[in-house]
Amino acid sequence: MNLDTPLNALKWLPLQRQRQLERFGLGTVGALLTHFPKRYEDRNQFDRFPSGDTAEPVCVCGIVKKTSVRRIRGSQKMFDVVLEEEAAHALSPPLLCRWFNAHWVEKMIIHGQRLVVYGKPKPSGSGVVIAHPEFEVVEDDAEVSIHLKRIVPIHPATEGLSPRLLRALIWEVLERLCDDEVEPLLPATLDAMPRAWALRQIHFPESWARRDEARRHLVLCEFFAMQVSIAAKRAEQTAQPGAVHATGDALMRRLHAALPFPLTGAQLRSIAEIRADLAAPRPMNRLLHGDVGSGKTLVALSAMLLAVEAGFQAALMAPTQILAEQHYLTLRHLCEPLGLRIALRTAARTEQSGPLPLFESSKEIDDPHILVGTHALLYEGAGFSRLGLAVIDEQHKFGVMQRARLRDQGVAPDVLVMTATPIPRTLTMTLYGDLDVSTLDELPKNRGKIVTAARDAAKLPEAVKFLREHLAAGRQAYIVYPLIDETEKLEAKAAAGESKKWQELLAPMKCELLHGRIAPEEKDAIMERFRRGEAQALIATTVIEVGIDVPNANIMLIENAERFGLAQLHQLRGRIGRGEHKSYCILLRSAKAEGEALEKLRILEETSDGFKIAEADLQMRGPGDILGTAQSGLPPLKLGNPLADHELMRLARNAAFLLFERDPQLAAPENGRYRRVLADGRKLTLSQVS
Repeated sequence: MNLDTPLNALKWLPLQRQRQLERFGLGTVGALLTHFPKRYEDRNQFDRFPSGDTAEPVCVCGIVKKTSVRRIRGSQKMFDVVLEEEAAHALSPPLLCRWFNAHWVEKMIIHGQRLVVYGKPKPSGSGVVIAHPEFEVVEDDAEVSIHLKRIVPIHPATEGLSPRLLRALIWEVLERLCDDEVEPLLPATLDAMPRAWALRQIHFPESWARRDEARRHLVLCEFFAMQVSIAAKRAEQTAQPGAVHATGDALMRRLHAALPFPLTGAQLRSIAEIRADLAAPRPMNRLLHGDVGSGKTLVALSAMLLAVEAGFQAALMAPTQILAEQHYLTLRHLCEPLGLRIALRTAARTEQSGPLPLFESSKEIDDPHILVGTHALLYEGAGFSRLGLAVIDEQHKFGVMQRARLRDQGVAPDVLVMTATPIPRTLTMTLYGDLDVSTLDELPKNRGKIVTAARDAAKLPEAVKFLREHLAAGRQAYIVYPLIDETEKLEAKAAAGESKKWQELLAPMKCELLHGRIAPEEKDAIMERFRRGEAQALIATTVIEVGIDVPNANIMLIENAERFGLAQLHQLRGRIGRGEHKSYCILLRSAKAEGEALEKLRILEETSDGFKIAEADLQMRGPGDILGTAQSGLPPLKLGNPLADHELMRLARNAAFLLFERDPQLAAPENGRYRRVLADGRKLTLSQVS
C-alpha cells in the first residue's frame, strides 16, 4: 500500500465506508493522510472544569450525571447534559452542556458515559454552560489508546464520518503503510526528514515539538509543490520565442514632457524595468502594483508608447465597461496630441435584450495603435494585426485561462498585468510567483489629503449638513451603497431606494444614480454629466470602485460601510483625493456593527497606506480567500499559510527555482519525482477549475 492506492482497493475497509470517504473527497490513501487535523486535544491532561468564562475554549473530560429535554417556543427543544469531573477528589462544580434542536445529540449521550467536551464556557445563573460544544463519547474499547492518554487529533468531519471514526481509520492506514513506499518530495538540502515519519507525527504526535517538526516538513512539501508549478511556468515562458518590442523612446519622452507634473521615482524605476523587458527578445510577464492613485496608468501608457514606436500594437484590457471607457477617454486625451489612433472595444450583451453585436467600437478608426476594451479583446474580431504588448488592468478579476487567451492574440506579446490592490510580498511569491514584479510605493506630490472618519448611522443629519456646505462651495460627492435594490435577506440600504431621499436632502443640487444594471450608454452619459459638474452628487454602488477619476469630487459618504471588505473600502476611498482640495471619507456604520467590522473601519481611520491596509486585510481574511485556485492556477493548500509561514515559502521558492535553473526540463533521472510533483499539481488545479 502506498499513497496512490485507491481506498476502494483496501479489502479491510467496508464498502459503505469507502463510499462515505469518496463523497467527502477522500479517494486515495494519500488524500486520507493529507486530511490534516484542524486542532489537537491534549488528553494526557485535561483542563479543570471552569468556574466562569475563559479567553480560550476548554477541553474537559467528565461523567454524564444527568440529561434532560425541554420544549421552548413551540416545536423548539433544548437538550441539557450535566457533567461532573471524574476524579474522586474533584472540587469543581458541575458543568452544563446545552444543545438546541440537536435531535441527533439526544440519541448519542446517556447517563454514566465518559464524555470529552470542547467549547467556550459562559456564566449562566449560578453555574457555567457551554453551548453546542464539540464532544466525543469515550468508550472502553480496544481502540481507547488512540482516543485517550495522548495528544489527540481532531479532524474536519462530516455526516457519517465523525472525528473519532476518521481518527481510527487514519490510525489503521498508518499502521499498514509501508514507509519505503512513501517517496520524499523535497530535495535533501531543503529538508531530509522522511515524509512517512512526518505524516505519522502530524496525525498522532508523540509531543508538541514532534508535531511542529512534522508540520514544518509537510508545509514545505506543499509550498515546494506550488513553487515547482510556478517555476515550471516561468521556465516555459522564458523558453518561448519572443520579439523585441522597444527600440526608441521619442513618443514616451514627448508624453512625459507634456505632463503638468513630474513622474515619481517609483514610476521612473518601474518604466525602466518594463523597458528592459520590452527590449529583450523573450516574452515579458510582469506585474505592476501599487496603491490607489500611484500612477499605474501613466507607467502602462509609457510602456505602450515604447511598443507602438517599435511598430507594434498595444492593448489595454479592463474588467468592466465603465473602467474600459474611463481608460479610453484618458488615453485618447493623452495620445491624440502625439498623432496616435486609439480604439475602444467592449462587449455589449445583456440577458434581457438578447444577443447584440459583440463589439461597440469606434469603427471609423482603422488599424489603431492602441486598443482599449473589456474581455471582448479576448475574442476574434478585436482588430489585432501585430499585438506587441498586452496590459491587463485589475489583474485579479481575470482567470489564468483568460490571460493566456489574450497572450495568444499575438506572436508571444509582452504581458503587463496591473492591480490597484497592493500585494504583500508574501503573496507576490505565490499568487503572482511566475511574474517579475514592479512596485509603485510612492504617491504623486499633487495628491490631496483624505480625512477618514467612521460614524454611527444616527449622525446622518450632521453628514448631510457637511455635504451641503461642500457642494455649495462647488465641490462634488459620491454616496455609496452596498446594494442596488433593498432585499429582505440583508438589512442594508440600497442605492436605488435611497436616491430619491438624497435628491430631497441635497435640493436644489442635482443627484444622479449609477449602478451595474443601467444600460452602458446611459452609464456613460451619467458619468460624463458628473465629470462636467452638471450633477453635484453621484449615488452609486461599487461600480465606481476602480478607474473613476473626477478631481473635483472631494467627499465620499459610504452607508453600511461595515458590509464592504477592507480592501474594497480603500479602493472606493481612492476615488477622492484626486484634486487639489482636501477630501473627506465618511464611513457610516449601522448600530449592529461589531467586532471585526468595527476593526476594519478603525484601520481605515488610522491609515491611508494601501500596503499596510493590504497586510491587515490579509490578516483578517486569511490567505485562502485571496489564493483562489481557479484564479491562480496553483495547487490548493491544506496546511500551509503563506502569511504565517512566509519564511518557509521563501525557502521552498529558492529550492524550486534552483532546481529549474539547473535542469529546466527536469530531464535528469533523479528529477523524475519532481516531474510527478508537477503532474500531480496540474491534476489538482484542473479538478479545481473544471
